[in-house]
Amino acid sequence: MRKFLFSTVAIIASSTLLVACDKNSKSKEEKTVVGVVDETNLNEIMLTMADPNEAAAYFLDASLKDPKRIDLKRGLAKSLVRAKRHEEAVLIYEKLVKEDKSVSQDRIDFAGALISSNQWTRAAEQLNLVPPTVETFQRYRFEAMIADSQKKWKKADSFYETAAGLTTQPSGILNNWGYSKFVRGDYKAAEKLYLEAITYNPKLYTAKNNLVMARAQRGEFALPIVQMTEIERAELTYTAGLSAIKQGKTDLGRGMIEEAIDLHPRHFTAAVDTLKALNKNVVR
Repeated sequence: MRKFLFSTVAIIASSTLLVACDKNSKSKEEKTVVGVVDETNLNEIMLTMADPNEAAAYFLDASLKDPKRIDLKRGLAKSLVRAKRHEEAVLIYEKLVKEDKSVSQDRIDFAGALISSNQWTRAAEQLNLVPPTVETFQRYRFEAMIADSQKKWKKADSFYETAAGLTTQPSGILNNWGYSKFVRGDYKAAEKLYLEAITYNPKLYTAKNNLVMARAQRGEFALPIVQMTEIERAELTYTAGLSAIKQGKTDLGRGMIEEAIDLHPRHFTAAVDTLKALNKNVVR
């Protein structure tokens, strides 16, 4: 990735140099416009494709050189979030939202950084400052998470439903909603939401694993009829086996773990270790 980025920077620099050399064909104003376009492209690459820590370093350096540019501060904050350096991102967002040119999305992103830092009260405060007319998927996703943290289940359901309706790819939010239902002990509802999530994204393994656990809580240990790979079938069988053991159904669980080992196309270390522990009457 570093090599790719340096190549990109070199290409952009070369393009700018060629423009500068062609004095007869390009005016100063035109050259400035080209430079801005090139920088915008580089910033976008840094935000989406670059290593998060490298992107953070890039935006930090750029914002120090041009402290009036709010877009560079915004890029720094987003890069820090991508790098999972949430507490550092919070410090940047604290200053960013006070800028005259800040927008509602900055507060929404700030709330996300606060949630990742486990600062739920502050996150709720930031979202309360966002006008109700700003209705985005991300805003309602965070609202749902905050409502969950407060055990305000009706609000959570409302926010999850709204968020799901604001995206063409709702598998992730449906999976989160399912987990919310699971935590409440509403396993039937959780199962339904996990299935819906898988319908939108058949490759979402997390939803498949959660689905198996929700069914196991209802005493249903057979794997659901959903699309799965050979490895996923083995891993999900293992999940069901562990759930059975936790419910005191040791013989059933042992059988499922043995089946998982047989199903897996490679050595299934976790299942083998668990089986050894079981055979020693020590369940990990």
